[in-house]
Amino acid sequence: MILALAGGVGGAKLARGLANVLAPDELMVVVNTGDDFEHLGMHISPEVDTVVYTVAGINDPIQGWGVAGETWGFMRALETLGGETWFRLGDRDLAVHVERTRRLRKGETLSSITSDFCERLGIRHRIVPMSDDPVPTIVHTNEGPLSFQDYFVRRRSEPVVTGLEFSGVEQARMAEAISSAASSESLAAVVICPSNPYLSISPILAVPGVRSILEHRRVPAIAVSPLVGGRALKGPAAKIMQELGKEPSSLEIARFYRGLIDVLVLDHTDVVLAESIRSLGITPVITNTIMREDEDRSDLASRVIGLARSTAITATQ
Repeated sequence: MILALAGGVGGAKLARGLANVLAPDELMVVVNTGDDFEHLGMHISPEVDTVVYTVAGINDPIQGWGVAGETWGFMRALETLGGETWFRLGDRDLAVHVERTRRLRKGETLSSITSDFCERLGIRHRIVPMSDDPVPTIVHTNEGPLSFQDYFVRRRSEPVVTGLEFSGVEQARMAEAISSAASSESLAAVVICPSNPYLSISPILAVPGVRSILEHRRVPAIAVSPLVGGRALKGPAAKIMQELGKEPSSLEIARFYRGLIDVLVLDHTDVVLAESIRSLGITPVITNTIMREDEDRSDLASRVIGLARSTAITATQ
């Protein structure tokens, strides 16, 4: 079984690739919930939904988020009434938020609701929120602290980031399925998808117990860099790295994950960084990491799985 950590569009794409080539009992995808927030009275789980829609094959391939073929009647009506429209909710997407909110208020967990949604959308692989407890990401900026969606969507990532906070994470419990997977004899590898390490992966690692799984791993851990030639294909990863005084490069990604991974997969564009990454004790592997088509996602996933098998002996801690 592969335990994958994911969030955002890049992470969702590799999760889709892994689901394409692995049997349902061979994959569990753990998704960041630091982006979750309440909006218009509803519980919104943007990264969970992006991963679910992408693995189900119903995501909007152009935007990278939301549902393909979406309609926007609700948003137009809301705008007419003077409501908040800065966070766009499509009509089909809206049904997910309404039903999730209803069931959360009845006492169901986010994990159980997500599992049921996956089954109803034809997903047989396990997609698990990192925690059923709220861990909202607070972005500290030159304009003061902002909730994540205020920073990312309302302000379009424009304020300068000075730090990140995962509110309440010390009291959060990792989803039960994660601890079960981590202790399972069937666990073969941990894969960190090409997600923003600061906004999508850090919240997962901050949940008590998750970082320890990687620090004390008995299986190989492989990360795929979200940067190509120092640029993020989508999202503000490179911008945030610069603002936090970090070099926006796959070498810095290797430094970020040092001690947590055995292998870092890089795009061909970054081959010149390979030896510097190797000097950190991380094995660099060069391949195509740009996933434009579903075939690209499956190819990269197959390469990652092959690496997990080939590094299984040397990765034992």
